[in-house]
Amino acid sequence: MPIDTARYARDFASLRFLAPEEGILELVMSNEGRLNAATEAMHRDLAQVWRSIDLDDAVRVVLVRGEGATFSSGGDFRMIERMIEDEATLIRVWKEAGDLVYNLINCSKPVVSAIRGSAVGAGLAIALLADVSVAANEAKILDGHTRLGVAAGDHAVIIWPLLCGLAKARYHLLTNKPLSGAEAERIGLVAVAVPDADVIGTAFDIARTLRSGSATAMRWTKHALNNWLRLAGPSFDASLALEFLGFRLADIREGLAAAREKRRPNFEPTPRD
Repeated sequence: MPIDTARYARDFASLRFLAPEEGILELVMSNEGRLNAATEAMHRDLAQVWRSIDLDDAVRVVLVRGEGATFSSGGDFRMIERMIEDEATLIRVWKEAGDLVYNLINCSKPVVSAIRGSAVGAGLAIALLADVSVAANEAKILDGHTRLGVAAGDHAVIIWPLLCGLAKARYHLLTNKPLSGAEAERIGLVAVAVPDADVIGTAFDIARTLRSGSATAMRWTKHALNNWLRLAGPSFDASLALEFLGFRLADIREGLAAAREKRRPNFEPTPRD
């Protein structure tokens, strides 16, 4: 049964879809000239596409990547600005952010991520929540939230401590020190790190292995393993709520201005937490 990529392209127009081989759906984040940053439309589509994939009998495995040499630079600045200014946008994106994480966790099909270049924010959520993550040795992995002046809420609290331990999670999420793909593999944050030229090929090899296995064995193993993430659901929900509370405070305005101006933010001290 062939994968109907035209239906996916129609229903999730901000994303690109390919079916290079039987049973493998290639999902591509593409935002030309903006390092594949997630616009409002892409953020919505990334939250909802996993439900359609879950119900599609033609899809055995998903391979997700960014267009060109970059995975994703995170949330588009214009979307962040609208979240700051518009309450309805903030509420909608908060719901989508939770759906993105839980819908990916609950999607029964195995997901392989191919991480090249920068992987930040919402894009990084997909990169690390994939069942198998393949990163270029030179890839740059950065959560980015505290640098903007909001709590690390997108995905980090639900997955980083489980993958690399609480000490490393605290260090990288609080300091915003980026990791290379090679270092991410060393601490367990990604599954495999390879030279940049080998990322896509390695990811496809893994996707083929998963496709050739028993569908029920793959899906039920994924479901059982992801109970570790479901146990962390309350902590994730708290982190997401605290992140979006931060979009109503002054620090996010300074953080966004600093990011646009490519300088260090100057956050004012607050009287109490």
